[in-house]
Amino acid sequence: MRNILGMAAVAAFVVAAPVAQAETLTDAFISAYRNSNLIDKQAAVLRAADEDVAQAVATLRPVVEYTLSSGWGRSQPADNAKFVSGWRTTFELSASMMLFDFGRRAIGIELRKETVLATREALKNIEQEVLFAAVSAYVDVQVQSQIVGLRQSNVRLVTQELRAAQDRFDVGEITRTDVSIAEARLAAARAALAVAEGNLMIARESYKAATGSYPGALKALPKAPSLPKSMEAARAVALKTHPSILQAQRGVTIRELGIEAAKADFMPTVTAGLSASKNSFGVNDQSFGLNLNQEIYSGGSKASVLRQAIANRDGARADLAQAGVAISEGVGATWSNLAMANAQVQAGDRQIRAAQTAFDGVREEASLGARTTLDVLNAEQELLDARVTRIQAEAQRYLGVYAVLRTMGLLTVEHLGLGIPTYDPAQYYNAVKNAPVHSKQGAKLDRILGKIGN
Repeated sequence: MRNILGMAAVAAFVVAAPVAQAETLTDAFISAYRNSNLIDKQAAVLRAADEDVAQAVATLRPVVEYTLSSGWGRSQPADNAKFVSGWRTTFELSASMMLFDFGRRAIGIELRKETVLATREALKNIEQEVLFAAVSAYVDVQVQSQIVGLRQSNVRLVTQELRAAQDRFDVGEITRTDVSIAEARLAAARAALAVAEGNLMIARESYKAATGSYPGALKALPKAPSLPKSMEAARAVALKTHPSILQAQRGVTIRELGIEAAKADFMPTVTAGLSASKNSFGVNDQSFGLNLNQEIYSGGSKASVLRQAIANRDGARADLAQAGVAISEGVGATWSNLAMANAQVQAGDRQIRAAQTAFDGVREEASLGARTTLDVLNAEQELLDARVTRIQAEAQRYLGVYAVLRTMGLLTVEHLGLGIPTYDPAQYYNAVKNAPVHSKQGAKLDRILGKIGN
């Protein structure tokens, strides 16, 4: 019977999604990564953070601007009593540059660089979620396909039992009650099959949402990735490598830089300015100067900003500590769930063997008149339930391995060895970090943007 059930499951799956070549879990991972809107969005957020660095770098450079103005005016020169009036056009070119600001701009650049690094860790977290959704969808399609096969086999078996009960009723061996029981059980089996088929359709929709396309014929699950030998070893890796931990660490650094920026804001600034102008009356002006500027009193706002920055730093440190707690708990929980799934699989194997023996015995006894139709149907239902539970437990055990990897921060394209190019955060950053405008760097940036758009 086990072979018949397996053939039924395969047949149901092929009918549900006929494809020439079976898909593998690796194919699902690759499709999920390449078609993920979440990854595309986070990559765009990262590029926006890269531009913040470029904007901070730009503050180190002079600002050059021009003004062209035209209007009617009237003036009286000092050596002439007559007024001079008419349209006057003036062109002015000016340049200014911050010379010294006690580290404000340098701190701003470092702060934005740390923000970029934190955003990169957020991208890794999204990558993990996308890949876990893919493996979950892949496993769920296989589980629901196998359950559909079991339900189809159950309908056929109960149909046979109903026919046998009807034949025995016709010769007077059993009562009409036995036939009605078989009819009721067949109706229940068909209803369960309809639910299983609906669950398979839902699983296929989830697969499409996770990977970008409906599943074809799926190959058997490959061997699960290896894990550390102990929960403590897994926890140690997680506390060092998980993106949430690394992102929280960057958050602390960002807040500490915020304190330095608030302190620097108390200091003066030195700015250089250069301008040249000419108007339609032939008057030329040139000027150059240095400006020293410092705010003497601001109503206590700067001190408040500093205190706020210190509070934000303390909050970021608490976030880092809590991230460690959450990751440690996550590793412990997923490791325990994996252990429970292992135990359920082993118990399921024993349950199936016992239920199979009981079913074979009850059916044999029923053929000799020692058991009723209800006894046979109950024994078959227990065997079916045991097989469904075993399938679900095996799926949970397999997913449990990937859940542990995710809590360790290792459910990535690189760690899984998928062998596909991934979004390179350094490529765009390196192209914009020096704030290019129109240059070789600018042309390179245009090419990068073109690749991203495609």
